[in-house]
Amino acid sequence: MIEMHFGKVFLVGSGPGDPDLLTVKAHRLISECDALVYDSLIPKEVLDLVKDSCVLKFVGKRKGHHSIPQSKTNALLVEFANNFDCVVRLKGGDPFVFGRGGEEAAYLEKHGIPVEVVPGVTAGIAAPAYLGIPVTHRLSGSSVTFVSGHEEIDKKRASVHWELLAKGSDVLVVYMGLHNLQYIVKRLLAGGMNSSTPVVVIQQATVIGQRFLKTSLAELLDDVQLATFSSPSIVLIGKVIENQVEASSPEPANVTMPIPF
Repeated sequence: MIEMHFGKVFLVGSGPGDPDLLTVKAHRLISECDALVYDSLIPKEVLDLVKDSCVLKFVGKRKGHHSIPQSKTNALLVEFANNFDCVVRLKGGDPFVFGRGGEEAAYLEKHGIPVEVVPGVTAGIAAPAYLGIPVTHRLSGSSVTFVSGHEEIDKKRASVHWELLAKGSDVLVVYMGLHNLQYIVKRLLAGGMNSSTPVVVIQQATVIGQRFLKTSLAELLDDVQLATFSSPSIVLIGKVIENQVEASSPEPANVTMPIPF
């Protein structure tokens, strides 16, 4: 019997866009890997780190523009692991924060493929930080909840209970929430959240093109529409926004990002 030899797959978080926020381990793996499978929102400067012989494959997904189904991405990782010693599955932010990293890790494990997770800085922390906004604060934010604002349409019932979150967490960090803002605001108000609660919307996280809007929950929908915000954006909700320290804000990185869909 011929024994199958699989390479190792690394699920690597690339962080929120600024290449300087790559971890040392992520930088090393991207530079040394034999094959790299990457998502949307990975700047050119990060992809330029790969060696000349590295095989690159784009499998990114954006709303309304799916390159390939998740099942094919899973199969591709198995195929690459069968042909290369070191495979990097590169994801924006952290691979285990709304990035389907858990699904891919389980699939690889099921097929007997060695897999290792390399955490990355998630945009839900980095985007506010680049504006000098802490997601927790001793005086106004002892709890923080990271929540997806865009659940899969094939879910039979919603798993995000916005009414409970309205009073169940000091700070809400909403990923992928722009397209469902009307529903989210309605449910939070129904759950008893004060309409004057501060909100900040941050587009393009840590890179050139970063925009932000500070408003209240009551005025959020009108202000976002007027300012024509688009994805990728993070929505931060809570009094912790009032602790913004503008002097601490670093400059967004000047990198070449993919054209947003």
